[in-house]
Amino acid sequence: MAVEGRACILNNPGEAAVVEDITVDSPGPNEVLIKLSASGVCHTDLTVKMLNGNGMAFPIVLGHEGSGIVEEVGEGVTDLKVGDPVVIAYRAPCEQCPACKRGDPRHCYMALRPKQRIHRKRDGALCSQVLRCGTFSTHTVVHAKAAIKMPKEMPLDKACLIACGVITGVGATMHTTKVFPGARVAVIGCGGVGLSVIQGAKLQHAQQIIAVDVNPVKLQWAKDFGATHIVNAKQVDPVAEVRRITEDGWDGGVEFAFEATGIPTCTEQAVKMLSYGGTATTIGFPAATHSVNLNLGDMATGVYWNKAGLAVCHCGDALPSHDFPMLAQLYLEGKLNLDSMVTRRIGLDDVEEAFHEMETGDVIRSVIVF
Repeated sequence: MAVEGRACILNNPGEAAVVEDITVDSPGPNEVLIKLSASGVCHTDLTVKMLNGNGMAFPIVLGHEGSGIVEEVGEGVTDLKVGDPVVIAYRAPCEQCPACKRGDPRHCYMALRPKQRIHRKRDGALCSQVLRCGTFSTHTVVHAKAAIKMPKEMPLDKACLIACGVITGVGATMHTTKVFPGARVAVIGCGGVGLSVIQGAKLQHAQQIIAVDVNPVKLQWAKDFGATHIVNAKQVDPVAEVRRITEDGWDGGVEFAFEATGIPTCTEQAVKMLSYGGTATTIGFPAATHSVNLNLGDMATGVYWNKAGLAVCHCGDALPSHDFPMLAQLYLEGKLNLDSMVTRRIGLDDVEEAFHEMETGDVIRSVIVF
């Protein structure tokens, strides 16, 4: 039986997101209905708005960083029951693509997809769901394998952050380009994802973690979350400063540089920060027109002579069924700081204000608490 609720919806390109009444169908086979407890406001949701839906059909229910309680299970669901606390993953492996079939689900091409089951109540229009989630909503339906059970003691207003920002940053250091103990690491961009990269590098026992940003507030956050050095890119050349900090008699540089801004220049800088044989990892969401220029022949920083690698991180190359419970346990053990990542607790009606704060203010994460 359908349930009624409310959701923050993009109705048309160029318009503000508005809260509307919705109806949500019962889950189908291998699906679950989730009553949301909390949802982080991630920059990707703002990007979807700014890119006029980014290819999705309107109306669109925003949100993809959610946690909640299972309210109904569809046919064939055996691993979850009503009342289970869960975090929603947007990349549950599809089990059918070439990567999954060769036993590499972390690089799944497609991800499992539920049927669209959220309707705008006033006209019955079927809503798209950002990244198959739609968590700026009192209720949503997702594939059962995308609902990852949490320990009962895990607070859901913190658990929601695991779903995207935290797993993306921590996973970048653990899976995309695995940081080894004693490594030197640079992190460009110290928002929610960049701070999670810093935490991941710390968990991986990096020797130096150099945070780069233009905002002094974010640089202070970086120190609080575990950076050993900070570089204000407004005041100094960040490439030269990172290479100075890491000078070891072999021309300096870091083994791992992570770009968490989506700005092409920052990807170029990440490559130039590398020591011989190092890897730069780009994480930020680029626009379709973005491109980078990489020097090949410079003896110190060129891609060829420095044997530089460039990797791309999507959601920390996560395997949610394994990684989400692991991160929850790290939080419960006091090894992963999620509490300080929640800058503001807001209501569903405050999403547009949260978007504005994200663009102009000093905020790590606004969390919608239902």
